[in-house]
Amino acid sequence: MLYYLDLAGTLVFAISGGFRAVKHELDLLGVLVLAAATGIGGGLIRDVLLGATPAASLQDETYLVVCIIGGVLVFVAAPRLARQWQNLMVADAIGLGLFAAMGAAKGAAFGLGPIGVMLMAALTATGGGVVRDLLVLEIPSVISKGFYATAALAGGLCFIVLGWVGVPATVQLLATMGVTTGLRGYAILTNLRLPRAQRLPASPGEMHARGKRE
Repeated sequence: MLYYLDLAGTLVFAISGGFRAVKHELDLLGVLVLAAATGIGGGLIRDVLLGATPAASLQDETYLVVCIIGGVLVFVAAPRLARQWQNLMVADAIGLGLFAAMGAAKGAAFGLGPIGVMLMAALTATGGGVVRDLLVLEIPSVISKGFYATAALAGGLCFIVLGWVGVPATVQLLATMGVTTGLRGYAILTNLRLPRAQRLPASPGEMHARGKRE
């Protein structure tokens, strides 16, 4: 069951990447590249950091096929899919929760400590989006808007706490998914975001120079 849910999450993320390519009016190859980067990028980076190579998505090429399907769907039917954007956002939140749970579980399986497990949860859930945004020269959404990484980190923390308590692995995974998806869904409904840094009126060097003159 988790395998098929993982594929479904990959498809949703791939569609998200494809839409970013459409925004920048990329060609078919560009759409497929961004779809694949978003769909499997986080898992690839996680597996490389953990030394779990070849990466899971390369051992099972079904993941790549799913990314191609997502990219082609966006390329040929972007207007129709855009009308279902709210439904796609719900699916995206579910995918985020699933990827966070899978990342946390893999980090724990490789013997990482609490911080490492939380980082693997966040990286698996958001790494593909970071790669996608960097490829089109945008500030990654994960650090500029939305509530992606924070929700995934909270899910990773939930995974750790439940592991300490000794709950069954299935409950641990489902709870991690629920916390991550719930927080992301709440953020979508309420436009929740972390406090933003305030822009300085001048560069730190200029402000320092003004202070010395004054």
